[in-house]
Amino acid sequence: MAVIGIDYTAAYEQGAGIGRLVRELITALAAHDSATPYRLFVAGASRQTLPPPPGVNFHWHPTRITPLWFARIWHRFRVPLPVEAFVGRVNLFHATDFTLPPTLPGTRTILTVHDLSYVRAPETATPVLKAYLDTVVPRSVRRAFHILADSQATKDDLIELYGTPPEKITVLLSGVTARFRPVADEQMRLAVCQRYTIPDNPYIFSIGTVQPRKNYTRLIQALLALGPGFKDIHVVIAGGRGWLDDPIYRTVEETGLADRVHFIGFADDDDLPVLYSGAACLAYPSLYEGFGFPILEAMACGTPVVTSTVSSMPEVAGDATLLIDPYDVDALAGALRRLLSDSGLRDDLAERGFKQAAKFTWEQSAQHLRQIYTTILNA
Repeated sequence: MAVIGIDYTAAYEQGAGIGRLVRELITALAAHDSATPYRLFVAGASRQTLPPPPGVNFHWHPTRITPLWFARIWHRFRVPLPVEAFVGRVNLFHATDFTLPPTLPGTRTILTVHDLSYVRAPETATPVLKAYLDTVVPRSVRRAFHILADSQATKDDLIELYGTPPEKITVLLSGVTARFRPVADEQMRLAVCQRYTIPDNPYIFSIGTVQPRKNYTRLIQALLALGPGFKDIHVVIAGGRGWLDDPIYRTVEETGLADRVHFIGFADDDDLPVLYSGAACLAYPSLYEGFGFPILEAMACGTPVVTSTVSSMPEVAGDATLLIDPYDVDALAGALRRLLSDSGLRDDLAERGFKQAAKFTWEQSAQHLRQIYTTILNA
């Protein structure tokens, strides 16, 4: 039987974003496939720090060598140390986070490219990170036997920007977990708000690492532009500190909105359904996303959404959100104003959102991934 190796490092290291995607996908894969031998590579880890494997046919292959050192060894110095030195001989290796390690001859490889934001929105990446990705990702894309893209938008970018043959790319959509559902328990809502020091005011929710691509500066400006009739509305932003974030915090001070904009840091996964459910709406005006989990999560919680017209977000949103130009503060403020003042519109979008979110399940994602593995192994 063919043996499959998968890079699980992002799931181990990152709480949200790519980490969540890899974690949920592998958990669903384990529920779907209990026969195929899987070897999970985890950089910067030991067996003592890892939880039980997701399935009896899944086995940890950790190494204390950190991801930073692997970036140096594999991609800066280009040492031909194959990943099989850590996971053993495999028939297929799936690199889940942009870059492909060296492999032995004959090993089929799959590379997941989540987005090309550092090309499409270069001002949102640090110069060092952009230079690294501009060098390593195209090289990895060329080497990989097959590419997985998180959305049609990312596939289109790979074709246009890197000249990747369309037949080399498959779109693998993500899902939304069952814990994302409406939470009506008032005591639970109050407890979560108290935990994150959120005042008992109506709030617009936004989520994601505090960095330029999430477009928080324009969201804060849109809060100010709502006008005097919305002075009781607050903005709650969940996400850890990122990079190039000083202008975001400076905008809060310059607009005089320090008492109405709340940066609550990284929110626990168990608290997110409550935070979504308690919000008047989700504002997700990102400048670029490979997929956009918060859109689905908010819709699954019955929370209406304002999001962007660019990259993958319209794919995820369907006809269940208000779409705006993320560079247009007035358009964002106008959409928020409509949602905050029109209960009929909120109810309509909530109903549409439930139907749209139901189209995305991790079970379907896992089944699709297993089909892709089979196709690649038989190619």
